[in-house]
Amino acid sequence: MTDFKIEVNLTTEPKQKPDFDHLEFGKNFTDHMFIVDYTEGKGWHDARIVPYQPLTLDPASMVFHYGQTVFEGLKAYHTENNDVLLFRPDMNMKRLNRSNDRLCIPPIDEELALAAIQKIIDIEREWVPTAQGTSLYIRPFIFATEPYLGVAPSSRYKFIVILSPVGAYYKEGINPVKIAVERKYVRATIGGTGNAKTAGNYAGSLKAQEVAEKEGYSQVLWLDGRENKYIEEVGSMNIFFKIKGKVVTPKLNGSILEGVTRDSILQLLKHWNIPVSEQQISMEELYQAYKDGHLEEAFGTGTAAVISPVGELFWENEKLIINNGETGELSKKLYDTLTGIQLGTEPDPFGWTVKVEKQEPATAAQPK
Repeated sequence: MTDFKIEVNLTTEPKQKPDFDHLEFGKNFTDHMFIVDYTEGKGWHDARIVPYQPLTLDPASMVFHYGQTVFEGLKAYHTENNDVLLFRPDMNMKRLNRSNDRLCIPPIDEELALAAIQKIIDIEREWVPTAQGTSLYIRPFIFATEPYLGVAPSSRYKFIVILSPVGAYYKEGINPVKIAVERKYVRATIGGTGNAKTAGNYAGSLKAQEVAEKEGYSQVLWLDGRENKYIEEVGSMNIFFKIKGKVVTPKLNGSILEGVTRDSILQLLKHWNIPVSEQQISMEELYQAYKDGHLEEAFGTGTAAVISPVGELFWENEKLIINNGETGELSKKLYDTLTGIQLGTEPDPFGWTVKVEKQEPATAAQPK
């Protein structure tokens, strides 16, 4: 679908914007959203930007019954030059289509998706917050809409993009978080949907997250679903460890989400000639490195938090205090560099950022 047109219908009743200095994550939404429909035999059609509004769906819509839905998350950043930058949005669209394939959802036209994201952000420029640590969170998602109570792929879908001005994902900010190692519950296993960004993965993680939070931990660290032994990822992040000067992260195995920030961190580390390895690592191996005094830093990576240092791991009733519970030097350098690239204040040797170009202004539809 390369020859497409996006119809624009602007709101006549703009919302009052929140206080950009006191934003929570995912609580506020902008004036507009993008929608495009899919019908089997017709493909994706009727691309449009409309006022943000509730959806009307048939109670038998297949998404409610069989969970056929995928999503993505990326951000737009306001720069000192009053530009708006996206960070590697093409990677998110590629991953969205990998998730689509796993869930038997027809692929979205990546050119259309990127054009839609650029267009709606251009319309919502005033919603991109300028305070330090803030950004405009972009949530593209696809779900099945066919009204049918049969276990089969749907013949109809909606692809929607909504936007939300956000502050820091964690209340702790760049300060280290405490994470509990999960031993009872399983998030995903090889051959499952762990490497797809689909809602069911997150629903299945909520119980463990709830238990961890009651114990004072921000997230859980998941182990593999077969042996409950090898480290995989944190609930909303990929995980990295610095052991004796070498950075180690679990290798992609089919059950770990292929994070865009993860890939960016790997490229930065290699660019700096810091030894880095993608490998299988067990919790026992990590614990031994800790006991030997070789575990120097730990940090998570993800779009929402960017870099989240880990100051404590709770495993087998023991608290593993990492780097005295303080942010490590490498974690801080990675955070400053990556956020600097995203904000346009640091050089971008990789060509990762994409400027949202200003387009012809649309006019608001007249109320009927």
